[in-house]
Amino acid sequence: MKKSSNLFRRELLQTGIAAGAASLMAGGMNLSFPSIARAQAVTSPAAALDELLAGNKRFTSGARIADERDLAILKQHTEAKQEPFAAVLSCADSRVPVEIIFDQTIGHIFVTRLAGNVVTPEIIGSLEYGAAVLGTKVILVLGHSNCGAVKATIEGKEVPGAISSLFPHIQPAVDQAGKDLEAATKANSKFQASLLRTSSTVISGMVKSGALRVVPGHYDLGSGTVTILE
Repeated sequence: MKKSSNLFRRELLQTGIAAGAASLMAGGMNLSFPSIARAQAVTSPAAALDELLAGNKRFTSGARIADERDLAILKQHTEAKQEPFAAVLSCADSRVPVEIIFDQTIGHIFVTRLAGNVVTPEIIGSLEYGAAVLGTKVILVLGHSNCGAVKATIEGKEVPGAISSLFPHIQPAVDQAGKDLEAATKANSKFQASLLRTSSTVISGMVKSGALRVVPGHYDLGSGTVTILE
């Protein structure tokens, strides 16, 4: 059964969005860490997004530098802490290797992945942790071309197991954009980004203060290019 965007938002809020923030404090975690881990040398949301896009340009031009940085960072023993400057909510698709397409190394991107890059309470809790505790400056909701989850939602056919549990999360975008796969995929990224901004008090508060940006994006599997959809 199809659900409207507003109904889906209300249901998501009612099913435990608040638990995302609460889970961060379970076992002694405190969102008001006085010595919060700062994310690399990136100091603003604009600079964080610029660095992601600069890395994507290095990736598409064949001028990657992350491999060399990986070796250096491994030698410095990063097990004690992490300092990502950006977070990415990506589709689980194996053709979207987030660190590679942004030419970033170990510890630079806080990555959450779920088929269809959809927002759930668990995803929100994870991204709240990345922003409020680890200090990420930008959250990029990254869809991609030829997304199987969006395509399956458009087709609406019977599928095995729990695969169909993804459909209600993506359906609002399909309702808006129609059955064109590219348009629906881009609409889904925009919808999920909007949901993050409005459904999490932690994220929305940081966005309002200017400490964080939440932006939708689209990755083209053929060209390797990431486009910001704002």
